[in-house]
Amino acid sequence: VSTQSTWGHFLSVYFFSCVAGMTVTECQEMRCISVRSAKKAHPTGDPNFSVMQPFPSAVSAEEADPFLMCDEFGPTRSSGASEDPDFFPVGWHPHRGMDIMTYMVEGTGRHGDSLGNRETFPSPGMQWISVGSGIEHAEGGGTPKGQMDHGFQIWLNVPQARKMDDPVYGTEPPSALPNVTFGPGATARLLAGRIGEAEGPFRTVQPVQMADFELAAGAQVLHPIPAGFDSCMLYVYKGDGTVGGKAIRAQQVALFDAKDDSRRGLAILAGRDGLTAILFAGRR
Repeated sequence: VSTQSTWGHFLSVYFFSCVAGMTVTECQEMRCISVRSAKKAHPTGDPNFSVMQPFPSAVSAEEADPFLMCDEFGPTRSSGASEDPDFFPVGWHPHRGMDIMTYMVEGTGRHGDSLGNRETFPSPGMQWISVGSGIEHAEGGGTPKGQMDHGFQIWLNVPQARKMDDPVYGTEPPSALPNVTFGPGATARLLAGRIGEAEGPFRTVQPVQMADFELAAGAQVLHPIPAGFDSCMLYVYKGDGTVGGKAIRAQQVALFDAKDDSRRGLAILAGRDGLTAILFAGRR
């Protein structure tokens, strides 16, 4: 497929439309409704610990459904790994009736829970739980002193009928996260759902597609969002560029109109410093 310099109604870029089961003609650009800036939040109540929150602070819970929350923490330099096996910077707290994931892009993840799991994992990697009927867990304190900590805490809703399922747990090292190549300078690390034959390790109850895109300067992608997925957002956490024809920079989130099955193409063009962003697409 040839690369074009203009972003017309039918953008034709390097992407594997044949694998996704769509032709370029079928993959028209989705309309970008708006680009909004993430807001600072204090999820633990500690004023000294803040995150950038694209949703539900910038994009409301109703607009983001089935995605409940995304908190970006860091990048910050670690003061040191915890030497006490029972101490976690984010202390013990409960969850019930949702799917949760901690995705680390820098540093070492560390997790403990009431199911008896105690694990650390390198980046880029993740720890996830479909919490169902309920768990308690605690996190943090895994990154050695002086190294960078950077990651995301992500929550998803589940249908009412599945909220009391037995909890399911997973810790995923870098090798478990498939890397998908779209073309020159454009790749994605698949976190959940399928792209072609690849499948992300985060096992969610609700059908979703989550991928961490990394585009070099000037690289572009038209990614077909699966038919039937009526929720779509892209959170940029490094660099800048355009999405759906609208300018976007780090710590901003783009909300798309994903309800039209005739327009499924997520159009991303990286700026001069490249662009790194997480896609959140799913069924409400």
